[in-house]
Amino acid sequence: MNQPARLTIAEQLLDTLKTRIIKGEIEAGSKFSEQDLADTFHVSRGPLREALRRLEGLHLVEHISHRGVRVVNLNARELLEVYEIRESLEGMAASLAAQKMTETEIEELKSLLNQHERDIERSDGSDYFQKEGDFDFHYCIIQGSKNRRLIKLLCDELYHLIRMYRYRSSTTLSRPLRALAEHRNIVTAIEERDSALAEMLMRRHISGARRNIEEQFLYEES
Repeated sequence: MNQPARLTIAEQLLDTLKTRIIKGEIEAGSKFSEQDLADTFHVSRGPLREALRRLEGLHLVEHISHRGVRVVNLNARELLEVYEIRESLEGMAASLAAQKMTETEIEELKSLLNQHERDIERSDGSDYFQKEGDFDFHYCIIQGSKNRRLIKLLCDELYHLIRMYRYRSSTTLSRPLRALAEHRNIVTAIEERDSALAEMLMRRHISGARRNIEEQFLYEES
């Protein structure tokens, strides 16, 4: 049996920093220098710079001239613009998924939601943080669209930035259980091959998340 390939130091550091940024353990807007990170993680500058370069490609950090690196911090307008794009494109992805996902893929999606339900129960309904990639409901729907350009836009260019802000809303009181119920309704529409309903439910689901974020910004600013 082939052993899984070992991650390089840069890849390990990328995964660590990416998770900490997305979960808010490294706060949005935080500034840090390469030296600070090298000292904290006991790594040399080479792997560190590679990890930071890839984080920048994921739109999670940005370089500040002569001042180091800063975690991206979208203001309310910028974030709402991202969510407007997300609502439209993920609605399209759900519509296409209803047309193109195989029966096996749909069954796997249902099994994934069952696992998510168990995860929520273990957190007493307080958290719905999905692992990335094939463990992420939205990622699977986008992949199920079978549209390469749509996948590139949502899974490459915007994916991790959106995950960063999805995590914020996933911990809001009652949102995890409501989000899971909405996910199940979307899968039912896909299983019934009702592309119009799947799109409408996905757009409504993301619109609800957008309103939740708007309320958070208003609360933080008050």
